[in-house]
Amino acid sequence: MTFDKVYQYNFPTTIRFGAGAIKELPAYLKANGLSRPMIVTDPVIAGLPFLKSIIKDLDAQHLSVEVFSDIHKNPVKSDVYKGTELWDQSSRDSIIGIGGGAALDVARAIVLRVNHREDLFKYDDLIGGDIYVTNDVPHFITVPTTAGTGSEVGRSAIIADDDTHQKKILFSPKLMAKIVFADPVLTMDLPPFITAATGMDALTHNMEAFLAKNPHPLCDGIALEGIYLIKDALEKATNHPDLESRSKMLMASMMGAIAFQKGLGVVHSLAHPLSSLLDTHHGLANAVNIPYGMEFNIAGFEDKFRRIARTLELKEENGEAVVKYLFDLNSKIHIPHHLSEIGVKSEHIETLADLALADFAHPNNPKPVNREDFKQLYLKAL
Repeated sequence: MTFDKVYQYNFPTTIRFGAGAIKELPAYLKANGLSRPMIVTDPVIAGLPFLKSIIKDLDAQHLSVEVFSDIHKNPVKSDVYKGTELWDQSSRDSIIGIGGGAALDVARAIVLRVNHREDLFKYDDLIGGDIYVTNDVPHFITVPTTAGTGSEVGRSAIIADDDTHQKKILFSPKLMAKIVFADPVLTMDLPPFITAATGMDALTHNMEAFLAKNPHPLCDGIALEGIYLIKDALEKATNHPDLESRSKMLMASMMGAIAFQKGLGVVHSLAHPLSSLLDTHHGLANAVNIPYGMEFNIAGFEDKFRRIARTLELKEENGEAVVKYLFDLNSKIHIPHHLSEIGVKSEHIETLADLALADFAHPNNPKPVNREDFKQLYLKAL
């Protein structure tokens, strides 16, 4: 494929992918009878030139735009409530999520809350709350600006409790975007750290999805191709970005999110508590933990790791070579090897282990993980 044109993919929703795809947004809104969109984004993106350009294009087509950006980098319930209040006050007719995982999670949660006004966490998928998602939802559009979470193609939002910091999953097929405008040009100006951290998040999604215990050959194939694209693109996108590397990362990010409907694993359960307890960037938390989590998973799953190593085109086709590759990749994109380098202290370990054990991701890990396992993994990574 070339990287200077727009392609359409219809999987799992309609995706307009390629340089310049965002220019199609005003015409799409008008064609669907939408004239009062609310853009949900984060405080950083709210001040960037490309967002102002998007709003200018919408204004030029006489579309009334409201922007909500008062969100935390690790979203909490109160962010969603504030956004819903703005929706109520400003008479909107659609929601456009623009940004990385945080912005898209809040956007999707607001989409849910517009016509579902019980306590937000009543809809927590982990307690069967998806059965209460019965009403219609606003027209929802997503525009990714990072290549990490793949939230643009997802059906769930991860939102934390303001007080306990425990993360909840809001899930329903109704929460999938009607259309995704995936324009790699919007990711061209990402700073190296964000490119690296979000890229390792995408790699974690693909690797953990491939290893997850639920049988799903479709997701396995997607995950391996996602790993292959990242192998070729992440170091280039971080240190010497061009349209090809940014395009490959954006595609691999979406592929990871499609694949992880199969499940995730130990690495995400190690990472989530760092974000909720210490406000660590989610991608960075995954990046530091992934070599240790993958090493934990090797025994008993050597064949799976052989296939990952083959996809990465490593000389040694085994799990140990995959772990070495991950450490080496982190070095090349300037990600630390130890948790102590990102603010974790020994006194945090017990609380982190408790939170990790309570996390939703590790039940799909290929092998069971108990509290002592989490504690030892954190100590090893410290």
